Amino acid sequence: MQKQFLVFSGFSGAIAVAFGAMGAHFLKSKLDGISFTETNLLTFETAVRYQMYHSIAILAVCLLSDKYKTKLLSKAGYCFMAGIVCFSGSLYFLSLGGLLGLTSIHWLGPITPIGGLFFIAGWVLLGMSGLERKK
Repeated sequence: MQKQFLVFSGFSGAIAVAFGAMGAHFLKSKLDGISFTETNLLTFETAVRYQMYHSIAILAVCLLSDKYKTKLLSKAGYCFMAGIVCFSGSLYFLSLGGLLGLTSIHWLGPITPIGGLFFIAGWVLLGMSGLERKK
């Protein structure tokens, strides 16, 4: 468990930094008001921000897993991972759809709140794992 959380956290954090730089530099130059709008850029930045927050949360799960050996802690980590894939992943595709020529990806819209629910569940499970606390 610990190794996969560390690997996922590291690569996810690196991707978030790279995408953040891409948004700040490359994507701002692509604002044309038609295929890429200010709203698309803000959506992309939201995806990056939440990916980074939850990459750090997964790292915390990894670091806490030695001290608090509870199944709830690992479930929290998996929820954070699923949230990154569903929430941030869907927002990346939805925001970049026009630039990538993907016009029929609106079905991804309902995936975003599912990712948000995974994030919420992860935080609740993290809190509950502190209450359960088996050493």
